[in-house]
Amino acid sequence: MNRVARQILFIFSSAAVGTALAADPAPVKLGVAGPLTGPQAQYGRDFQSGVELAVDDFNATRPKLDGKDVKFVLVSVDDQADPKTGTLVAQKLVDDGIRGMLGHFNSGTSIPASAIYSKAGIAQLTTATAPAYTRQGFKTTFRMMTSDTQQGKVMGEYVVKELKAGRIAIVDDRTAYGQGLADEFEKAAKAAGGQIVAREFTTDKAFDFRPILTILKGKKPDLIYYAGTHAQSAPMVQQLRSLGMKTQFASGEMSKTEEFLKLAGTASNGTIVSLAGLPLENMPGGADFAKRYKAKFNAEPTTYAPYSYDGTMALMKAMTTAGTSDPAKYLPILAKSDIKGVTTNHLAYDTYGDLREATITVYQADNGKWKPIKTLGGK
Repeated sequence: MNRVARQILFIFSSAAVGTALAADPAPVKLGVAGPLTGPQAQYGRDFQSGVELAVDDFNATRPKLDGKDVKFVLVSVDDQADPKTGTLVAQKLVDDGIRGMLGHFNSGTSIPASAIYSKAGIAQLTTATAPAYTRQGFKTTFRMMTSDTQQGKVMGEYVVKELKAGRIAIVDDRTAYGQGLADEFEKAAKAAGGQIVAREFTTDKAFDFRPILTILKGKKPDLIYYAGTHAQSAPMVQQLRSLGMKTQFASGEMSKTEEFLKLAGTASNGTIVSLAGLPLENMPGGADFAKRYKAKFNAEPTTYAPYSYDGTMALMKAMTTAGTSDPAKYLPILAKSDIKGVTTNHLAYDTYGDLREATITVYQADNGKWKPIKTLGGK
């Protein structure tokens, strides 16, 4: 080979090396699903925004798997908060080659979809709070928030022991979330000495609650507890007041929204709700998270984003610790996680995949604002 030929070969070889060095990181797909349309869309967008911020932050650290540069990418699908759609979405994501799943948002979609992710051996981290989600014997199910067992127990005890509500009526929306939360609240309230004077149910599509409230009015409860979303709790409390009832109204975390306050108006005053964890300003990483969230989305973070952020981080850190996106290898590491997150200094799971920490804060609606009134612990 003459000198000119060697120079040409060197140029092409150098170019090939440069191209390899400049190659884009290999994509690692993560699924994310929730209601992005319909009446629960704001929950789904809140959930997904936390996931997106986590992926951006983690990709900025230039992660490696199997010794190679990688980039985590999201495959986002709208499940419409519908269980049937949720299972179709789950199969689509598995077929698309995701290596981990973030969501679904609702218990009603997460539970049926979990069997599909379990069969594929893929980790699923979700805000689903229904107790059944992590009690199916799967090694792939993990929570981002406290379960209804924890939240319902704390709230049931609180209304009896601290609010002195002796006579209690319960209404739920018959979804997996609503019914599960109501069941746990009822057990705890009874154990604390409360009397359940009525247990009624509606649907997550209803808007006229006067027939139910009229029945409850005759029972003269000290407190009415509703387990469901703000789309029902807001008109329910409005109609409660329009019937002249001064009964205390309480609900779970899906009623702690700005939309509830707007829809219910002055009727919202005095409503109490429970929410997993600390208020954002008191979370270990809350202030920094709020700053970065606002820079990315030009909005303030709301209820679910800090939890979906931490869950997404836990998943990606488990993969990089394992050095692979192979679920069989990173799942044992995920199960033993103990990391510092936005919401807690110790994000860790028990043998079921539930969070070990179960701090819960009670909020009260006061003139269009949610004000924290007490932080409680639960196991």
